[in-house]
Amino acid sequence: MHTVEKTPASIPSRWPMALAFAFSAIVLLAVAVLAWHESGQTAILIDALVLLLLLLLIALYRRTVAAALPRQVLKAGALQDAIFNSANFSCIATDAQGVIQIFNVGAERMLGYEAGEVVDRLTPASISDAQEIIARAQALSLELDTPITPGVEALVFKAMRGIEDIYEITHIRKDGSRFPAMLSVTALRDAQSKVIGYLLIGTDNTVRRQIEAEQALLDQRLQEQQQYTRSLVESNNAELEKARQVADKANRAKSEFLSSMSHELRTPLNAVLGFAQLMASDVPPPTVPQQRSLDQILKGGWYLLRLINEILDLAMIESGKVTMSEEAMSLLDVLQDCQAMIAPQAEKRGIAMHFPRCGKAFYVHADRTRVKQVMINLLSNAIKYNQGGGSVRVECRQRGNRVRASVTDSGAGLSTEQMAQLFQPFNRLGQESGMEEGTGIGLVVTRQLVELMGGEIGVDSTVGVGTTFWVEFKASSAPELVLGQGEVLPVVQENQESLRTLLYVEDNPANLALVEQLIARRSDLKLLTAIDAHLGMDLARTYQPDIILMDINLPGLSGFGALRLLHDDPLTSHIPVMALSANAVPRDIEKGLEAGFFRYLTKPIKVAEFMDALDVALHHAAAHGLADDIHAPR
Repeated sequence: MHTVEKTPASIPSRWPMALAFAFSAIVLLAVAVLAWHESGQTAILIDALVLLLLLLLIALYRRTVAAALPRQVLKAGALQDAIFNSANFSCIATDAQGVIQIFNVGAERMLGYEAGEVVDRLTPASISDAQEIIARAQALSLELDTPITPGVEALVFKAMRGIEDIYEITHIRKDGSRFPAMLSVTALRDAQSKVIGYLLIGTDNTVRRQIEAEQALLDQRLQEQQQYTRSLVESNNAELEKARQVADKANRAKSEFLSSMSHELRTPLNAVLGFAQLMASDVPPPTVPQQRSLDQILKGGWYLLRLINEILDLAMIESGKVTMSEEAMSLLDVLQDCQAMIAPQAEKRGIAMHFPRCGKAFYVHADRTRVKQVMINLLSNAIKYNQGGGSVRVECRQRGNRVRASVTDSGAGLSTEQMAQLFQPFNRLGQESGMEEGTGIGLVVTRQLVELMGGEIGVDSTVGVGTTFWVEFKASSAPELVLGQGEVLPVVQENQESLRTLLYVEDNPANLALVEQLIARRSDLKLLTAIDAHLGMDLARTYQPDIILMDINLPGLSGFGALRLLHDDPLTSHIPVMALSANAVPRDIEKGLEAGFFRYLTKPIKVAEFMDALDVALHHAAAHGLADDIHAPR
């Protein structure tokens, strides 16, 4: 392979070294001059030594320069060899006529020629596609407005004019095969800027072309798919609209069915609950065994009523439209309710239940109905999947600003694989063929409810020992009355002959206790309570209260729905209904007043505002109420 003389592109400057030697020489000459002015043999001896040192210094300088030059030349030559011997790209140099003079290792590998076969014999045009060269010559002629001959001139014309030239062309190997190459062409000039040759550096562009071809194919397929999809959508708009209407109709039918079913179930339940309450308040009062039975009827009835309401809630959870009434509530109260409701199931299976004793209430900020639903689900699972004669332990404890309630059973426990599948819908962890009934969605709904209330749910289990499910909620303090500066609670007064009636519809016992405390201090009012809207409406029709105080977020039917039904009923349309809700943002208040609430009060209860609102409502009821005989109990 032919090579060219290799000279370093630049040699490190020798000026610092020359200056050092010159300075030393000047010092020696100064010493010699000083000694020359002295007389005697000592001066002659000094001059002779200085001359000898100057000769040695000159010899040392010449030797140093001579030794440094070859090292730089060798270093530059090694770099040049590495470039020209690289197999990663072709490096072809020509003379001014375009005849190849240098053909490096990379060119040999790419084109299959030995250097001796092309040097001084071929031009770059000889190893390139002739038709592409002709096309390039024509294109350059039009671009530069000058005739260009197909051949080497077409390949190097721009470089010859000092224009950067990078283009793609097809090379032809010695065996006749072809491949795309990306070329960079540069003119080589001498000291007088005369062109003495051309340098063509190329890389194999096959891989990039393949990638581009594959990408183009993918783009084409994507475009075809998009066109097909667009045409399909456009051609089926009518069908899609029809399908949407059918789906909407089905959703409406489902909602109407669920609403109708829940209403049909509520009607007899309300009668059961209403008469059970009446029996509980009979004179003389029921016996202790009868009272216990009535309590169980009421507990079970309220729970069944909530379950009916939750059927509707499931669809709302899935659509993200479930509403929450989050306020301060006693976790211990909920657990005591759950204990009474779950006790028969535990006794039937011989499961010992251990609940926290009366003590710290553990107030949390959550929706009472939803928390109860969550705990009932966890307790039911702990009983169902326990062993005969086993136990279930419920514990509460505060962890910083969180309160954790845990349910621990003594069942078979869960493996790591089962725990990983716990919250998957319709997955019963291999219990499908067991005796226990279930759908496999209870824990899914439970987790969704807990997370909607800003809580967390988790599980710890050991095979053969048992399982602990736990939920955590944000800690809160007990609901309390808000007294303004200088205000005090009204003094309890003796009952007078004529009492007006206030019906309070609220599902949170803590809030009920606060209102009972306030109404007990008024001599003109007596209190009726209901824990859901349907029971509240029945009591309103039966007892015709002067005022109705209603929570907004009630289990099942909301306060807004109850207000609408009360206004539509001739028996209750005249009764002023005031809202008392934890939803206290201006938008909620405005929405409540627009819906027709007489007043919209917010929690926590402000005593002065509450008492003033009662007085205004009573005055309104007296001025706009029906005849006195309507107020008599029916």
